[in-house]
Amino acid sequence: MDTSTIKAQGISVSLDLTVGHISDMVVDADGRRLKPLHRAPWLDEPRETLPRDLPEGTVRLSGDFLCAPFSRSDVEEAPLHGWPANSAWDVVESAATADGWRATFQLRRKVMGASVYKILSLRDGHPFLYQEHVFSGGSGAISVAHHPMTAMKNGGRLAFSPKRFAATPELPLEPDPTRGRFMFAYPARAADLTRFPAADGGVVDLTSYRMDHQREDFLTLVEADHSGPGWTAIAREAEDDLVLVLKNPAELPVTMLWFSNGGRDYAPWNGRHRGVLGIEDGRTALGHAASLGDNWLKREGLATAFDLAEGQSLSFRHVIGTVPLSGGEPPRDIATSQGRMRLGFTDGSARDIPFDTDFLRLGESIAR
Repeated sequence: MDTSTIKAQGISVSLDLTVGHISDMVVDADGRRLKPLHRAPWLDEPRETLPRDLPEGTVRLSGDFLCAPFSRSDVEEAPLHGWPANSAWDVVESAATADGWRATFQLRRKVMGASVYKILSLRDGHPFLYQEHVFSGGSGAISVAHHPMTAMKNGGRLAFSPKRFAATPELPLEPDPTRGRFMFAYPARAADLTRFPAADGGVVDLTSYRMDHQREDFLTLVEADHSGPGWTAIAREAEDDLVLVLKNPAELPVTMLWFSNGGRDYAPWNGRHRGVLGIEDGRTALGHAASLGDNWLKREGLATAFDLAEGQSLSFRHVIGTVPLSGGEPPRDIATSQGRMRLGFTDGSARDIPFDTDFLRLGESIAR
């Protein structure tokens, strides 16, 4: 595997240059080594043992990657989740800075005629990876999403920034019972995230990731109006840590959750892809064509693509981090100001973490 690794005090991140996936992220804190991101169980298996028609992004599935477009590539020919998730990236520059490390990578292919850049930054003493993606030039429009994945040995608890509602698409990921199974009702919608409709007529608590339910499920969370960052927090029980994923809701207005817990019975999944949660912050509908046309998210007032134009560039930012956490309960709220992130918990306690409060550009207007 061709990788590029960047480091700062207390944190290191490696990028798999063959497909642009973050293959490893390690945070050193309180004498522990925290690894918040997932690696597919078949990553070290010979390629010839995997299905021949498998996209390279699935062959090398790990960590986080850029989807452009998200899901189906049905406007410009490309694999699932587009070329940024399935083809090679080159190192443009990678060097230590006064307070950490900064690296820029360029996708060898173009997307809708645009050059695509990935900028990864680390800060000394910050338990976060700060990411920015830039599209330069091109024409038409592109839907995008980040695709971070974490994995839990014994489940965990979830919390979110304020959401308007959660909704499942028309069809489940695995509708054929001979190939897999699912737990949510499709289609369904709920404002109460602790009582989402289930396929059996009951309800499911979206704030609890349980390991006793083998399923593949997917839903979309629509951000509510608020002045802070969009965030997802996962308190992993066995790992005794807290995984944090943050965005600017003006750039990436939806968070899509992929619950992958042994719900696919065919290769390479074979029931062994367990305890995985994808936290997929995006500006997208399901598929490139759907994102560009009329879709249910547009009818809710949300943008589902960025416009591209020759001589112009656009960018969006994203943050992934992790800290030690005992007790298994995620924060009730998250606030950022003056170089700190404050985690507020239900028992009234709070915890401050170093954080680049300017990075997400909250409050700035985003071109539609």
